[in-house]
Amino acid sequence: MRVFDQIDPTTLDRRELHLWLLATTVMLILATGTALLMYPATFSDPIILSGPTLRKTFFGFCALSLLLAGYFLDRQLTIRQLRKQLVGEQNRMTQIRHEASAELLESLPGTSHFQDRLAMEFRRASNTQQSLSLLVVQLKPSREVLDEREIATSFGDAAKALIHTLRREDSIYQFRPGVLGILLPDVAAAGANRVSDRIADRLRAASGASERFSFDVRVVNYPEHFATAREMEKAVAAHFPANQPEHNVA
Repeated sequence: MRVFDQIDPTTLDRRELHLWLLATTVMLILATGTALLMYPATFSDPIILSGPTLRKTFFGFCALSLLLAGYFLDRQLTIRQLRKQLVGEQNRMTQIRHEASAELLESLPGTSHFQDRLAMEFRRASNTQQSLSLLVVQLKPSREVLDEREIATSFGDAAKALIHTLRREDSIYQFRPGVLGILLPDVAAAGANRVSDRIADRLRAASGASERFSFDVRVVNYPEHFATAREMEKAVAAHFPANQPEHNVA
């Protein structure tokens, strides 16, 4: 049986406090018992020491026991203070991550910029008979992630992973919270699928072992999938969550 090996990480503080209380209580009990056992020998029938010397030894032992208990109490208070400082630093680091992720998501161009860039790139692709690909990435937070700030942080980490896959001529946009788009000029459908595979690997790494979010990546390509820029915009709109107000992408 491994009953005592199963420790809940959320109860570590309580278990540590119980351990310190137990250790301090046991030391006080042992010191009190030893003092009571020594008292008759000190004040009635001394065996080795006698007189004031034996009494000084007895009181010195009591003082040492109190100092030992005080030392352990001081160590406990010190550890609790250090733990509070560590928690404070962790909270500050978490807050910095939240702010950085929020700033990154806010800095991404939105739907209007996407429409302008898509129209320009589509005209160039149609005039030069080249391909134009668009990756629509839809993120969905894990059910275990309930804090809005944590969701924003996970989406920010996903956006960082996407940015690292971009070429100089590529561009990334945020259509909705959790819905991102990457415009890939001069990339055919086969090449866009390879980029999609790389993006999937990076997103899995950004999601982490706890799988903070799931994702879906769809490839939209001209001329293999759609013939007009409006059709590509409608394909993007189809990925917007139904419970959120829609942007005008027409």
